[in-house]
Amino acid sequence: MDDPTDEELLSARDAVSFEQFYVRHVEAMLGYLARRTADPELAADLCAETFAAALSGRHRYRPDAGAAAAWLYGIGAKKLADAQRRGYAERRARRRLGMERIELSEEDYAGIERLGEGGEARVMMERLAPDQRDAITAHVLEERPYDQIAGELETSEAVVRKRVSRGLAAMRERMGVRR
Repeated sequence: MDDPTDEELLSARDAVSFEQFYVRHVEAMLGYLARRTADPELAADLCAETFAAALSGRHRYRPDAGAAAAWLYGIGAKKLADAQRRGYAERRARRRLGMERIELSEEDYAGIERLGEGGEARVMMERLAPDQRDAITAHVLEERPYDQIAGELETSEAVVRKRVSRGLAAMRERMGVRR
């Protein structure tokens, strides 16, 4: 494929094709989310969640159902709506746990790009503590809300959030992304 369409890239199902799709859309998606959230860190988190969900769910994409970019923005819009619903509760939980917002750097954005490639992320996920790996898989890849995961694990949402946060922080550290 010399200059494949977005639809061809998603349908190809290989890592290189998804990487091309990611590169084409990551800045636009990040801008879309940044304009709607007015919060760079949240926008970057949602962008990472959007592409992680797209990568894990691309087998569900059907070219005859619509444009690949529209499919991606549908995922992004769902992530944004979920974040807006849980935003107030998350801010309260973060204050209770004494967790501060993490400032993103250019290196962080590069790290998010590497996560979109898939292979390295899978290896890093396997190296995480099982509770962190399970929490990230459930929340980021399977798009399940924190309260549902907490109910299944018979623990609090704050514990699940902390596992996701610590797991993602461990992955960033292994990638060499410093805060």
